[in-house]
Amino acid sequence: MERFLIQKRNLVSFLLVLFLFISNGFVFSQNDVVNEDSVSEQERVRVRVGLVLDLGSVEGKIVGSSVSMALSDFYAVNSDYKSRVSLSVRNSQGDPVLALASAVDLLQTVGVEAIIGGDSLQETKLLAEIGEKAKVPVISLNSPVSLSLRKYSHLIQATHDTYSEAKGITAFIHGFDWKSVALVYEDEDDWRESMQLLVDHFHENGVHIPSKVAVSSNDDCMMDRLRKLKDLGASIFVVHLSELVATYLFPCAGKLGMMGEGYAWILTVKSMNSFHERSGDGFSKEAMEGVVGFRSYIPMSKELQNFTSRWIKSLPVEEAVGSEILRLSISGIWAHDVAWALARASEVARIPNVTSTLLEAITQCRCKGLSGDFQTKDKYFLSDKFEIVNLIGSGERRVGFWNSNGSFSNTRELSSCTHNKLETIFWPGGTIHSPKGRKRKTLRVLVTSSNRFPRLVKVATDPVTKEVIAEGFCVDVFRASISPFNYEVEFTLWRNGSNYDDLAYALSSQVLTITRLQLKSIFFIYVECVETELLLYIQKDKYDAAVGDITITYNRSNYVDFTMPFTELGVGIIASRERSAWVFLQPLTPDLWLTSAAFFVLTGIIVWLIEKSENKNFQGSWSKQIGVIFWFGFSTLVYAHREKLKHNLSRFVVTVWVFAVLILTTSYTATLTSMMTVQQMRFNSNKNHVGRLLGSRIAMAAFASPGLQVMSLKGLNSSEEYAKLLLNKTATLVVDEMPYLKVLIGENPEKFFLVKTQCITNGFGFMFQKGDELVPKVSREISNLRTNGKLNEMANGWLEIQLPYTTDDTSNPITLDRFRGVFMITGVSSAFALGVLLIHWLRDRWEYVVNLVNILLLQRLVHLRNLFANIIHLISPLADPIGEHAVQTAQRNIQ
Repeated sequence: MERFLIQKRNLVSFLLVLFLFISNGFVFSQNDVVNEDSVSEQERVRVRVGLVLDLGSVEGKIVGSSVSMALSDFYAVNSDYKSRVSLSVRNSQGDPVLALASAVDLLQTVGVEAIIGGDSLQETKLLAEIGEKAKVPVISLNSPVSLSLRKYSHLIQATHDTYSEAKGITAFIHGFDWKSVALVYEDEDDWRESMQLLVDHFHENGVHIPSKVAVSSNDDCMMDRLRKLKDLGASIFVVHLSELVATYLFPCAGKLGMMGEGYAWILTVKSMNSFHERSGDGFSKEAMEGVVGFRSYIPMSKELQNFTSRWIKSLPVEEAVGSEILRLSISGIWAHDVAWALARASEVARIPNVTSTLLEAITQCRCKGLSGDFQTKDKYFLSDKFEIVNLIGSGERRVGFWNSNGSFSNTRELSSCTHNKLETIFWPGGTIHSPKGRKRKTLRVLVTSSNRFPRLVKVATDPVTKEVIAEGFCVDVFRASISPFNYEVEFTLWRNGSNYDDLAYALSSQVLTITRLQLKSIFFIYVECVETELLLYIQKDKYDAAVGDITITYNRSNYVDFTMPFTELGVGIIASRERSAWVFLQPLTPDLWLTSAAFFVLTGIIVWLIEKSENKNFQGSWSKQIGVIFWFGFSTLVYAHREKLKHNLSRFVVTVWVFAVLILTTSYTATLTSMMTVQQMRFNSNKNHVGRLLGSRIAMAAFASPGLQVMSLKGLNSSEEYAKLLLNKTATLVVDEMPYLKVLIGENPEKFFLVKTQCITNGFGFMFQKGDELVPKVSREISNLRTNGKLNEMANGWLEIQLPYTTDDTSNPITLDRFRGVFMITGVSSAFALGVLLIHWLRDRWEYVVNLVNILLLQRLVHLRNLFANIIHLISPLADPIGEHAVQTAQRNIQ
């Protein structure tokens, strides 16, 4: 515990020393800079404003001196103002943490009411955060517009309009019919963040960015990355980096021959605005010959010339002699206008009966500045007018303007109707002819050549030019996904069969196995060789990709990189549609048909028994009554029975049976409809003859399903063989990957249907060499084709798919077991009705029944008497009279 307290006490002491060091060491001068005139100090209201700058940088020096001079000029013109802005300057040394410490010091010790600073994104965030806490306006100069800064309500940004810039550069690119550009940017947070809007606008307006390269001031790394861009065929570059990195970039590009004819370099506004900071001695512009840049437009005026000349004279002697700073930067001009707006807002905020805060006064301020009309919109002071500059030699030449209304002009009258044209531009190499865009690199592609499914891949060789011509769904998808990257595609036949594992290995190792006959046919030479096979070794990078009906597998991915799949995943089972004339009998099993017929007849009999005695419709000759029994029973199927029932018991029986018939008919209708529309296939597990693509190992995985037992397998080579085997019943079904089955269904939509699918494969993909940067780019394009529907259009065009083409296995015939409950209810109700009918019959005929029983009993006794008499007679002849007398006595008693 004591050790912790000691460590804590040491930390507090260190922070106090650091705070005192910051408070005293980073002050611009020993006393705050106060702008006063001869008027008594007691009559003035001091408005303390903090200025946090990197005083060791050229930009910091320019902004600091510009703000100080602007305030002096403002109060010289407005000497009657009762407020005076008092500047307290702190040196951040370009460190965001020290900038934050300086802001805290200004708020606590000086009590500033506003802070000017934040040249970088990180520094602006920290100052905006402290300004938000203290409710103090923070004005940032030239920090990038970012979504992460929108949450700060006390932040005001003075910068250029990045949206207008993005529109202008995009229009410039479209004006020269360039389809794609390479983006070179500085590997720092500021530059990455500020280019995002530009990148998004490119994507939204059809400018593809096949390559984005982050660079720094490292010469070796920069040379490697530029060389890679050159190898990819890039010729149009958008450059977004600082002056320091530019001093390394363009000399390296010149050494690689990328500053010659056929290349174009476009500098963004942030880059061009920073190039005004140093003189030509610090940065040789000869290396940037032919570069075009967008720069914030500052209209030339007498006020600007006067201020610039006085500003140069005010520079310290050592800087003036060294000629380090020759002219006022864009940020320096904006700093002047911000200082004037701040001084005017300070006076407005202190007018009696005015309740606006300093922040509100700044945002509502309207004044004429060196950059033009100064006004803020949504807490932004944005410069939305740009001039387009062409760098020639050590100088520059203005070739036009980009207007905020979205058009180009070669005049300064930006507010009037523009001419939508530019002056002649001198491109790298001194030519006035604009570059043609990205140099098309040849992409050497192996294409499968079996031609088994021409709708997927079909290849042929031109007999005159010997050029390989490829077409089909797979080829079209590849061309569409590679087209944004401006490649010429050169196809080469893969002649080694349908084993695409070998193709993957060949693309990886660049070793191809070619037969002697193939070698003769390719090179038209006679080869003497004892062996049947030859190994032809070809140089590395001979082929870049492989295209065709190539399934993505784990084994192949060990040798090559696959793009994302462009076809449906999995395998499927396909069968021919049944054309039976007795399809209407299939919804019910035979035992259910027989049981239903028996109950129809039984219901008719029971109703006949109940109604026969009272209902004339159920009386008549025996033939008529039998007809009524069958007619009434079966007429309940369609509710067409016309006989009126007079007995409640028969009505009960019919009501229960009609309910059962309703369930039976609706189930029959649903199952028949399903069978007619879906054509469900039920396979005999012991009699399946299966067809599959010859040489395909992937389709064999479907045979592991326990519900599919295979009796025989047949290897097939084309969709025609598939159709032939299914139609002549040689094969019960065909199992293969979905793209092949789609071809078969598309060619014969009325003859075949897809029974079921199983997602056990990864679909077709394009193969590239390991580590090829085109893999993620082509995958993104495939995803884009799928999203915008173009991939589906290509599939429908080649495969002629008519949806729906699948079925499920929910249309099994209805069995007796599923209706056991219905028939049980009907049987019980019929038995109950028969029981009640029997009771009524016995009640009405009870005396007759009793007499009938007595007669039966008497007849039985007579029979027994005779039998007994015969037995006694055989034993003793004297016993016969006694037995007869006993019987006669019993008969009298019964009577």
